[in-house]
Amino acid sequence: DTIDSPADLKRLQPSQLKQLAAELRHETLCAVSKTGGHLGSSLGVVELTVALHYVFDTPDDALVWDVSHQVYPHKILTGRRHRMHSLRQKGGLSGFAKRSESEYDIFGAGHSTTSISAALGMAVAHNQNGAKGRNAVAVIGDGAITGGMAYEAMNNAAYLNTKIITILNDNGQVSLPTGTQSAGGVAPAGALSQYTSRLLTSRPFLDFRSFAKSFSKLLPEDIQAVNARIDEYTRGVLSGGTLFEELGFYYVGPVDGH
Repeated sequence: DTIDSPADLKRLQPSQLKQLAAELRHETLCAVSKTGGHLGSSLGVVELTVALHYVFDTPDDALVWDVSHQVYPHKILTGRRHRMHSLRQKGGLSGFAKRSESEYDIFGAGHSTTSISAALGMAVAHNQNGAKGRNAVAVIGDGAITGGMAYEAMNNAAYLNTKIITILNDNGQVSLPTGTQSAGGVAPAGALSQYTSRLLTSRPFLDFRSFAKSFSKLLPEDIQAVNARIDEYTRGVLSGGTLFEELGFYYVGPVDGH
């Protein structure tokens, strides 16, 4: 009951976030049980939503949700909890992100694969306006990542050499018609989705790499630059590289979002 904005969220200790996530999941269930809506997609990003608003300075940092059918927890944390009973009702809250509804809904969507290009545009705008310290974050699912517009945006990001953060929310679920029925529900279809699901990195290598990066920061800048090139080469040798790395992104993962 004490959280009505991300500013309230930031006053919590990290140890309190797990309880907040449980309460947020309960609030989402209660709202959707009365109004209907996209329940699974919202439950799949509860912890992620808490983490994003805890770490980033929204709305100054742009948070773009692909499709935006998963934004119910986001709406609750950004001052709309008292209106969740009106979700998807006439005159009530939208079932998607809506710019006219809140300054935290920085991009309206309702269809897939647009988040990375939108975040890239915002990142470029930040740079041109002298706000290079602001972040642009795109959250995209394993269904939407199979769309060509996502890769066009990633290719363009490398060309523009602009910093954006892209979070691939790979939960093995996707809305039809881009999915196929499976025992676990509707799974993303196609070889590209299977490839993204195999982007596994050795835990011992990650631990060593983290130590090496921390140590490298103690060294002169010219040596740090050399070490960065060695790191890039080593990742390519040990993992064979990833499609995202080839597009110019620094890939970290997978991380258990729950």
